[in-house]
Amino acid sequence: MAKAKTRKKTSASGTARPAADADGDAPGLHLIKLCVGVSEIAELVEWQKERRRKNRRRYNIHVTRSFPKRADELLAGGSLYWVIAGRIRVRQRLIGLVARHDEDGIARCELRLDPKLIEVAPRHHRPFQGWRYLEAKDVPPDLAGGRRRGDKLPPALEEELRALGLL
Repeated sequence: MAKAKTRKKTSASGTARPAADADGDAPGLHLIKLCVGVSEIAELVEWQKERRRKNRRRYNIHVTRSFPKRADELLAGGSLYWVIAGRIRVRQRLIGLVARHDEDGIARCELRLDPKLIEVAPRHHRPFQGWRYLEAKDVPPDLAGGRRRGDKLPPALEEELRALGLL
């Protein structure tokens, strides 16, 4: 008999946490978001590192307008995929979601992210506003060891070579 998964529902305080019994199955749902103002992964790394230091946290946060209705699915191993300079380039594991209000009383969602950034095979993505759900079938694969020989190429050239089947 298969073990039933139990997931903690969002509490009255608006906090959602990952399921304690995640069994390692490939997660089925993720988020995708534009990384505005950043043109390279190294910039995101430094920016997040400084924010963790300044706020004395061991994890990263990113605040959005909407709380995901599919929070339990996201917290069962999902990640936030960052679009940098028009390409999906890196992901961070979601470790929590917290409903909160900003200083003007407007409801927000605090995405709590593992500080480890995992590079993925670059893939073009058109601009959009806010965040979107990203199904497992649509995610680019992680790069083995985070780096490949072709990573030194300019992103546009790498994408063109990939489209031609040369990478």
